[in-house]
Amino acid sequence: MGFIMDGLAAEAYDRTYSDRDLIRRIWRYFRPHSGRVALVAIMVVLGSVVATIIPITISRSIELLAGDPATQMLIGLAAVVALMGALGWFFNFVRLTFSARAVGDVVLALREDAFRAVLQRDMSFYNQYASGRIVSRVTSDTQDFATVVTLTIDLLSQLLLVVIIAVVMLTINWQLALITLAAGPIVIAAALTFRRVARLTTRQAQRALANVNASIQETVSGIAVAKSFRQEAAIYQQFRQTNELAFRVRLRQGLVFSSIFPLLNLLSGIAIATIVYFGGRLAIGGVVSVGEWYLFVQSLAIFFFPLTSIASFWSQFQQGLSASERVFALIDAEPKVVQTGKEPVTHLAGRIEFRDVWFTYEAGQDRITVSPASHPSTQWVLAGFSLTIPAGQKLAIVGHTGAGKSSLIKLITRFYEFQAGQLLIDGQDIRTLDLAQYRRQIGLVPQSPFLFSGTVAENIRYGRPDATIEDVRAVAYQIGGGEWVADLPDGLETDVGERGARLSLGQRQLVALARVLLQNPSIFILDEATASIDPFTETQVQEGLDIVMQGRTSIIIAHRLSTVRTADRIIVLKQGRIIEEGTHDQLLSAGGHYAELYNTYFRHQSLDYKPWEETAPGA
Repeated sequence: MGFIMDGLAAEAYDRTYSDRDLIRRIWRYFRPHSGRVALVAIMVVLGSVVATIIPITISRSIELLAGDPATQMLIGLAAVVALMGALGWFFNFVRLTFSARAVGDVVLALREDAFRAVLQRDMSFYNQYASGRIVSRVTSDTQDFATVVTLTIDLLSQLLLVVIIAVVMLTINWQLALITLAAGPIVIAAALTFRRVARLTTRQAQRALANVNASIQETVSGIAVAKSFRQEAAIYQQFRQTNELAFRVRLRQGLVFSSIFPLLNLLSGIAIATIVYFGGRLAIGGVVSVGEWYLFVQSLAIFFFPLTSIASFWSQFQQGLSASERVFALIDAEPKVVQTGKEPVTHLAGRIEFRDVWFTYEAGQDRITVSPASHPSTQWVLAGFSLTIPAGQKLAIVGHTGAGKSSLIKLITRFYEFQAGQLLIDGQDIRTLDLAQYRRQIGLVPQSPFLFSGTVAENIRYGRPDATIEDVRAVAYQIGGGEWVADLPDGLETDVGERGARLSLGQRQLVALARVLLQNPSIFILDEATASIDPFTETQVQEGLDIVMQGRTSIIIAHRLSTVRTADRIIVLKQGRIIEEGTHDQLLSAGGHYAELYNTYFRHQSLDYKPWEETAPGA
């Protein structure tokens, strides 16, 4: 069966909880609903009592009818049985109604906790784990969690019924009762042998479903790329493999679950046949009456059905526990970005200082208490990096791909944790600041901005929900005089579509820039945001940039000459180190790495660029 488990490895943050720990934690969610739970418990007791009274009533009636048969007695018996049946239905209805409400409220709370945990996870968490698998834990696993709760209530009612029936059988004939009770441990032992296999197969089935969800989500998100490269067939083949893996795992789970109940029925059937034979001989010999023998036979059926149900449900019970285990693992995942304090952040001047910072993306690297040099095998993105950005300075960062430009941004925005050194904001350790308040002081325009479903105005207002439409319109018209707004079908009320699909890349950039302008941050970060837009849109963006950068600390990662040459200071990165710094003119005059980058990437963007004046190769 090893091939079935291929590709279903646990996530690094998964944990193993004992059944006791899981049940104790599940009960914490039920504690606020203890009143409903108590009512459900009462209904379970009353329903079990009614289920026991019916065969006892019929048994006593058989004995009375044998001595003095009468029509009125039959009518009375029918009335009593009908009344008990109606009461049983009522008790069961109340139990199901209130248990459904309690379970629904608990699942609601658990899903909210899981979603809150998703929001609190670091960016490194989403880079390491597939989003589809995370979604599966919040949706599918929380729903499976409801299964374990419903089954628990059913099992409690069945268990109580077993106890009551056992007492009744002991009062009828203790010898036959002991024979019956002796078969109980055999049935339970057979069920418990399935426990480990059932827990393993259900856990693997949930991981397989998460893989399917991840595959579907990734395909839908990248469908444009897939179609442009005509890879629909390849993606379908990959999905078939993932889906077949899920099928094989689910098939194995089904075989495990479906094999236990017939076995338990066989064991209980043998026990019932044995008791019927010996009980019948006792009835023939006059040791017990016919009514008592009938009651005993009826009690056997009532006794073994809940017992086999308890045993067979145990495997399904494991499915709910596995689901809750996966949800709790998501909630309990250790954060990488850890704040040591919550100092209030009202307004920042914007001074940023890196002091001997060491940083890597490698998993498992946490804060280092000894010298980073003692980790020679680590692939450091930044190794002993130091940089000071004065408040209000416009800093441009250039360098080849992989030089560490975006890594600096991820550390300043506190999306990732650095392993050693210090990062100071206005002289304060960034780890001591209130993270939510600090991030409100940062405005980030990424290269590929994300827009939420809704209108342009709603997306601009995203960082300031309390802003009026006049505020939104004011910042929108600061960029390019608002010409881009006039080009939209419905102006600021234009629906952007899913992920902004109804807008061009340039329009999405302009919306993102307006969103930051409305936020009015102290630190402004432009992450290669003008690298993929047309010159006209770039001009509109540049006009907005000139406004937003005034009086703010601005950090620019750009591939456009217009956003680099106007910077107060330019630093050139190579393999996580600053190899040059200065103004545009100073670095060009130095003839170093920046001059090489300028001639390779930037020079052709200059209005003074004359390609025909270049020396031909080989001349």
